[in-house]
Amino acid sequence: MTALNLPAALSPGRRASLRRRIRLLVAATITYNVIEAAVALTAGTIASSSALIGFGLDSVVEVASAAAVAWQFSAADHERREKAALRVIALSFFALAAYVSIDAIRALLGVGEAAHSTPGLILAALSLIVMPFLSYAQRRAGRELGSVSTVADSKQTLLCTYLSAVLLAGLALNSLFGWSWADPIAALVIAAVAVKEGREAWRGDACCAAPAPFTEATPAGGCADDCCSPAKEPPRR
Repeated sequence: MTALNLPAALSPGRRASLRRRIRLLVAATITYNVIEAAVALTAGTIASSSALIGFGLDSVVEVASAAAVAWQFSAADHERREKAALRVIALSFFALAAYVSIDAIRALLGVGEAAHSTPGLILAALSLIVMPFLSYAQRRAGRELGSVSTVADSKQTLLCTYLSAVLLAGLALNSLFGWSWADPIAALVIAAVAVKEGREAWRGDACCAAPAPFTEATPAGGCADDCCSPAKEPPRR
């Protein structure tokens, strides 16, 4: 299991500030996803759209994941709750992958045909804009604080961006050309990504190291994954 290095140079004030920021980001994520779930499930039921209903259920999973991080950071010693929060996030990924896979297979077998949904198209486009910003903010704060669960939750939020793109493409292609097969094929790819992210969250591999602040003791090798971008590497002397 790859450990997340805690940034020892952070002052107590900075750590407290990051914890407050994470709590605010989690609250924003939960609020948005509750609204998103209500709109998607309602629109999906009206249009008989399995993609929209699945997207709404994904929003419910997002809320569960964000709530796990909120629970973790409600304690002063949030590191002690890290493992339990990661387990909840991982199980959320697995549940999402299972549902999306089953729903995609049903769609490929021709079970039900979705009607055009203007609210669904608007919701998918809006989520495609909002979710990357939330994910980036969560990931940045989590990496600086050294919180694996926050980084894992940011990946859950980023996955919602992919699902938004899939939903938007599926609804648009279905409305314009009647290509009912496009959405379930893309959904199966998303399900595979969800399984991968769930496994990493379960193992605690959300990020290899916190990128800041760098000191003279920072390993020259940097990270083994894409968590730490080359732009964040320590200056060469």
